Amino acid sequence: MSRVLVTSALPYINGDKQLGNLVGSMLPADAYARFMRQRGHEVMFICATDEHGTPAELAAAEAGQDVAAYCAEMHEVQKKLGEGFGLSFDFFGRSSSPQNRKLTQAFAGKLAEAGLIKEVSEKQVYSNADGRFLPDRYIIGTCPNCGFDRARGDQCENCTKQLNPTDLIDPRSSISGSTDLEVRETKHLYLRQSEMRDKLRAWIDSKTDWPVLSTSIARKWLDDGDGLQDRGITRDLDWGVPVKKGEDVWPGMEGKVFYVWFDAPIEYIAATAEWAEATGQDDTAWERWWRSDRGGEDVRYVQIMGKDNVPFHTLSFPVTIMGINSVDGDGEQTAPWKLVDHIKSFNWLTYEGGKFSTSQKRGVFMNQALDLLPGDYWRWWLLSNAPESSDSDFTWAGFQNGVNKDLADVLGNFVSRVTKFCRSKFGEVAPQGGELGALEDELARELDKRLTAYVEALEAIEIRKAAQELRAAWVAGNEYLQKAEPWAVFKTDEAAAAVQIRTALNLIRLYAIISKPFIPDAADKMAAALGLEEDALLDWPRSAKDALTALPPGHTFTVPDNLFGKIDDAQREAWEAQFGGGS
Repeated sequence: MSRVLVTSALPYINGDKQLGNLVGSMLPADAYARFMRQRGHEVMFICATDEHGTPAELAAAEAGQDVAAYCAEMHEVQKKLGEGFGLSFDFFGRSSSPQNRKLTQAFAGKLAEAGLIKEVSEKQVYSNADGRFLPDRYIIGTCPNCGFDRARGDQCENCTKQLNPTDLIDPRSSISGSTDLEVRETKHLYLRQSEMRDKLRAWIDSKTDWPVLSTSIARKWLDDGDGLQDRGITRDLDWGVPVKKGEDVWPGMEGKVFYVWFDAPIEYIAATAEWAEATGQDDTAWERWWRSDRGGEDVRYVQIMGKDNVPFHTLSFPVTIMGINSVDGDGEQTAPWKLVDHIKSFNWLTYEGGKFSTSQKRGVFMNQALDLLPGDYWRWWLLSNAPESSDSDFTWAGFQNGVNKDLADVLGNFVSRVTKFCRSKFGEVAPQGGELGALEDELARELDKRLTAYVEALEAIEIRKAAQELRAAWVAGNEYLQKAEPWAVFKTDEAAAAVQIRTALNLIRLYAIISKPFIPDAADKMAAALGLEEDALLDWPRSAKDALTALPPGHTFTVPDNLFGKIDDAQREAWEAQFGGGS
């Protein structure tokens, strides 16, 4: 057993999250964390709401609320949505927590001590109409890189290029829409990323097991144009972590806060400190996950995110960790704070060939999805169509097909047929009699092949491939049932039919275990129908042959309710119309 630390990119606090936010980070992270727990590892799965910066302020203003109250309310909303989709976070924290404030300020002080922070007098956009500077999302305009006309002042969401507000063409205030803007001088702190370019390159080059998407984006920002640039880490805002050097006031930085992209990744660490406090533990409980000098040397740290988050996680955040390690460590010999071991990144999820849009009511969002169907329906389709090697497109026809064929016809129908037939012929008990034969040996060989591939895929966080192997294991059970034909065999050889049905009941147990990372509620229902304790789903099979005999003759069960209902054409057409956009 080893320890595995899993962090999902933090969802912004503002507004409803679309399904792409779910499948690009939180959902695959959950599947991986669940699988690692089942394989016997000690897992810490962390996420939090990202609450600072302009998105929070703008959303709160639009809602007519104080920003702190708005963030507290939306944190609870997003926490409940996560529960609805079965996300098994060990802790779901808040980047506005006292722990993150303290840690962010401490890290800034360490970076200054390491010589990695400089003060820069720079020109920033000021709105005369709004009477304030316009950092980040307070200003929008045309991206100078790709021409997208709604690029933000911190990053273009179309091409992912990191920007400064003064880079934008035809800028305008996102508060008032005013173009009465001027450039004024203000002073900010910059993280000297350029000083770490060579060290970052060597570190990224050593990550040969990372997806190409992750490494290619990192190398792009290392090599494009003039290479990796120093990055401003403070903003002229009211809401955020006040700029301090540890406990000390930072001269000249009064009234400023740290940039959200500086403090948000630090929340990964701070959220574990929140977890320790919430569970009545001291600092050693969370430090053992993050510090090699506190017992964290054997932790494998995995980050999962959408591709737009990759630049900050492969460049800025590692610079922060490397910088404080240079102060806290013993030269190059020790690195107390944990750097990420593996970054899994995802492409975009589109909606019927276009973008999700809250304003245009185009696309189904997380809160709406749960109003339509339980979380497992969405989990299965999203994970089995995860945008790994390229973008994936959500269509209602594809969703209907995935639910009906995979969940209802293949898995749900198998469970229903087996349990109902057994009840009608043998009662609600695994029947006595019969011996495993050639058909069962053939089934075991097929399942061993699928289970091996499934484990390898999930260990590598190859989500789509894992879903394919899981479905293939379900199909193998159906094919076995079709070949065995226990309903026909029962008429002439009751003992032979008994072993076939007993094998099929054991398949349900196996499916409950291996389906847990993808469809946890359905897995629990299968386990409950078989009278299994919760810990039974942690009993990963050593071999398919063992799995096919785990439930002995005489084991009792109940017939479960239908696991998955089908989506009919009328439902699909209604949802297409409801979420298609327009007035």
